[in-house]
Amino acid sequence: MIITLSISGYRSIRELVLPLDRLTLITGANGSGKSSLYRAIRLLADVAQGRVIGALAKEGGLQSTLWAGPETFSRAMKSGEMPVQGTRRRGSVSLKLGFAGEDYGYAIDLGLPVPDNESAFNHDPEIKAEALWVGESLRRSNEIASRTGSLVQILSEKGARETVTSKLAGFDSMMTHAADPQGAPELLAIRERMRNWRFYDHLRTDRDAPSRFPQIGTRTPTLSSDGADLAAAFQTIREIGDPEALAAAIEDAFPGSSVGLSMKDGMFELEMEQHGLLRPLRTAELSDGTLRYLLLVVALLTPRAPPLLVLNEPETSLHPSLLPPLSRLIAKAAERSQVIVVSHSGVLIDTLRGQPQTACYELRKELGETVVDSEDDVPWNWPKR
Repeated sequence: MIITLSISGYRSIRELVLPLDRLTLITGANGSGKSSLYRAIRLLADVAQGRVIGALAKEGGLQSTLWAGPETFSRAMKSGEMPVQGTRRRGSVSLKLGFAGEDYGYAIDLGLPVPDNESAFNHDPEIKAEALWVGESLRRSNEIASRTGSLVQILSEKGARETVTSKLAGFDSMMTHAADPQGAPELLAIRERMRNWRFYDHLRTDRDAPSRFPQIGTRTPTLSSDGADLAAAFQTIREIGDPEALAAAIEDAFPGSSVGLSMKDGMFELEMEQHGLLRPLRTAELSDGTLRYLLLVVALLTPRAPPLLVLNEPETSLHPSLLPPLSRLIAKAAERSQVIVVSHSGVLIDTLRGQPQTACYELRKELGETVVDSEDDVPWNWPKR
């Protein structure tokens, strides 16, 4: 389980160290930084896929994602005696992301490249430093693997630091280019764990959503991020997952209803039987809220529980009556996976707040900076460049 999430220099987040629990709830007003926190976690997952540079490019590049405020706030700025203004920068331009788990921790530091007159990619961010360690906080004594510039070193079985490569490109992570089952099994293990993190923030329910139309069906243990393979993932749960929980979740939200699978020439489609109707409704006929709930049911009852499951505003399009059943689904999912829920629904947050092993944070803005109250003072150290 991840016990600490740390973000520095990303959009409205200047510096944030957040303790996590089995179920972590993130809420706050519009513009408080909920989306920034969600995107930062996604960027961390992109590191393990070798996509972090491309993901930053899609957000407008490093310059567009960096903290836009001053490097530090003076006492006069905080008290309002003088306006917030830029100061002379002392530190390097940096975007840092990291987490610490019950066993390992990982952090990455991205910055601007040294200009190269022969390259057309001088605006691409560059990985300046990385670290993998054992325990809650990075120290020299517990560091397993480190990357500074183009140099990657691994702690050997004899306790000596061995150089794996001194020529790692600035756009490549040691997570993807130094993980080795023999020399660096811990790096390989954490990479594969991060690759299994799952994110749901764009489950499509519009009229042209793929889930509204028949799709070729193959065994699908994991629902895709847009929900296109809904019917195949639903049937997979029925065959190798928990069909009783699946039926109960539908009954909980829509009493007297049931969902079945229609197959024709290898094409799968769901049909919903509702009390009082003489024929089943195809997914093309369902309301946005009903379809979204079915998508969330299939995502949360996956036969292969991920180590981390992150939901961004799952309440979108749902009628208030569906929020209690959704909260029960999320609580059930948290028994098998660590779950982070980012939501502005007070009803959903209040319903989930009473679950065991739950942390709840309300983000707010102070002088443009996303801040949060936390009772825990968590130790955290970033890798040095």
